[in-house]
Amino acid sequence: MREMIYMLLTQIFQMTLRTGDEPTDWNTANVIPIHKKGDKTEPGNYRPISLTCITCKMLEMYVKEIGKPKDVAELFTQFPIVQGRSKPIKVLNRLTLVASDASQFRPSADFKNYDIVAILAKTEKLFHAACMSFDVDIVCITVTEKQSFHFKRPPVNGAIDRGVYFEINYTPAIKDSTMRRYTISNSLSLMEICKGKNVIISSGAEKPLELRGPYDIANLGLLFGLSEGDAKAAVSTNCRAALLHGETRKTALGIIHTMKKVQQPEEEQAEEEAPASKRAKKTNV
Repeated sequence: MREMIYMLLTQIFQMTLRTGDEPTDWNTANVIPIHKKGDKTEPGNYRPISLTCITCKMLEMYVKEIGKPKDVAELFTQFPIVQGRSKPIKVLNRLTLVASDASQFRPSADFKNYDIVAILAKTEKLFHAACMSFDVDIVCITVTEKQSFHFKRPPVNGAIDRGVYFEINYTPAIKDSTMRRYTISNSLSLMEICKGKNVIISSGAEKPLELRGPYDIANLGLLFGLSEGDAKAAVSTNCRAALLHGETRKTALGIIHTMKKVQQPEEEQAEEEAPASKRAKKTNV
């Protein structure tokens, strides 16, 4: 009996955290008056006691405690080797918060234990706060249902200026035709505002068969309203930039990415450094 209750509660909690919706009974409370002192016929001598659902309280206790991520060594005994390289693959820890109100987002020092912090905003007000002020790396876009609000230019541009990225999961689009319609519709609405900037495409896969290669994902990006260049960046350079943003958030410092500059021949370099009046005039024959 205990195992059955445990499994049912686990499924309810996981579905609530994944969708952001909770049963209506959890928002209903039984108010019971408790007598304090004095005449029992006077209403002012009573104080109300609100009795809420015990199951909701159990979930609140679980959510309030954001513990440290599990050690990767406990999950994998041996890491796979990246093809073409001798180093093993790097596994990162991610925390995704599903919230419908700004009060549900409480910045904590535990966030620094995670390599990536993402948030799925269920309301327009929370989406605006996540883009403009929340210390997160990724803002997730709803793909399993119709977007409940319209994207606006100020918060989206604010997120782009802050280096926050928008994430689109492609797995729902290949699993169900209805969710495919929602994914494409919500993505096109976002692309009209952000113009393909700061967008990453991830899998959100729960099974290995739901994974796709980078070129296939880039082709899916064309359906989501991205250009060819932006679709390739959504699975390569933008993902790296999101990870660097997470490193900056954890260390509260800056990350410098150096690139090798191609050296020009000495003659061309000397000619560019010379004053304009002394530069050799070239004529095309």
